[in-house]
Amino acid sequence: MEKRTKRISMSVIGIILVGISVGMFKRAAFGIDPYQTLMAGLNVAIPINFGTLFALVSVIFFIFVLIFDRQYIGITTFVNWFLLGYIIDFSHISLLNLFPDMSILNRVILLIIAIIILCFATSLYFVSDLGVSVYDAVSLIMANKWKLLPFKYCRIITDSCCVIIGLTIFLVAGQSFSQIIAILNIGTIITAFFMGPLIDFFIRHVAKPFLDKN
Repeated sequence: MEKRTKRISMSVIGIILVGISVGMFKRAAFGIDPYQTLMAGLNVAIPINFGTLFALVSVIFFIFVLIFDRQYIGITTFVNWFLLGYIIDFSHISLLNLFPDMSILNRVILLIIAIIILCFATSLYFVSDLGVSVYDAVSLIMANKWKLLPFKYCRIITDSCCVIIGLTIFLVAGQSFSQIIAILNIGTIITAFFMGPLIDFFIRHVAKPFLDKN
């Protein structure tokens, strides 16, 4: 397989798997990943179609990336921007229809699978070098351009900020405890502190070796 074909395949598969994994997070109902926590909080304040809100919020991050380091903008950026929110919606609704009732054990298993798929999928489109999501670019700019900290720690910082902002919006909006727990739970905490290191692991041990393999 030619390297360019590999890169395109890694990018497309990565984006699709990210959307599916976030849908799995939502179905597991142990919280969602940090960026989706931010989006869920915003969705309470701005009650429009999630896919549309996702695209609109991405404009802010896009301007940031455009100003500070546009090398992270590519075809993957725009596919992620305009399609990921809808893939997430489709994945979540499909899983609800397929598994209307799930035991706690099955939800835990689904959460673990979702975390692994999300980190693996992110590593794929990072390494494909065809652009990354505008949110992912923030931590990459902090690590590679500003040299603040290694990527895995910059990712923990940005993810933690998303959780704090999303939770603040929920509290200000007067959401009930049960509604907040559905968004901010053990899955959110795990991804906030371990997603960066796990992505880094998959980049070094899976994605890069696959791309470089003849």
